[in-house]
Amino acid sequence: MQPYFFPYIGYFQLIAAVDLFVVYDNIKYTKKGWINRNRLLQNGRDVMFSLPLKSDSDFLDVRERTLAPDFSRGKLLAQFQGAYRKAPYFAQTYPLLEQIVRHEDDNLFGFLHHSIARTCAHLGIATEIRKSSDLAIDHGLKNQDKVLALCKAAGASTYVNAIGGMALYSNARFEERGVQLKYLKSRAFEYPQFGDPFLPWLSIVDVMMFNSAKETRAAVTGNFDCIENIPRDEVTEK
Repeated sequence: MQPYFFPYIGYFQLIAAVDLFVVYDNIKYTKKGWINRNRLLQNGRDVMFSLPLKSDSDFLDVRERTLAPDFSRGKLLAQFQGAYRKAPYFAQTYPLLEQIVRHEDDNLFGFLHHSIARTCAHLGIATEIRKSSDLAIDHGLKNQDKVLALCKAAGASTYVNAIGGMALYSNARFEERGVQLKYLKSRAFEYPQFGDPFLPWLSIVDVMMFNSAKETRAAVTGNFDCIENIPRDEVTEK
């Protein structure tokens, strides 16, 4: 799975659902993806927050990208404060945001890896997390072939992917390699957001700001289903 900055709850449900979570460090950075950005709730609307990056080649991997020299950690924290300072669990969540945002690593992957690990620790997720480059495979492989190679290197008998990736993989191909293919589907999880109409699938930050640690952990570790096969017209992507 690609690394993301404070991704939505489904990302952490996926980590919680497996024994080993492999995060890609040697994968091309994509500008319009979610690697260094996500959404928060501000004045009843979803607003983007992001990590600014140093201008560089579009062909570099995530681990080769760096944060912008003028990245203001204080400004990003102020954005979270402005959005959530009146949220019921701000006091319990904000220290985690400080630990993550003030992390001094300017390497994009290093920063994201630390963010994911610290959030998992906060949520009580003990899943082992490994970098893709640490596994001995042909890293020139792409897509499904690379996933199957990673499964073989890790000795995995089951591969779990987010439900939105169903179109990327062939059940038959995985069966041929002796790997069971499953998809994680998040269940609906609605909670009060300052009395405004509910906006789903925001950053995990939003979930933690409006739910107790116990409620958040319960949603992360159990509010999903792992499905082997599902008709395409029943799939709802984030």
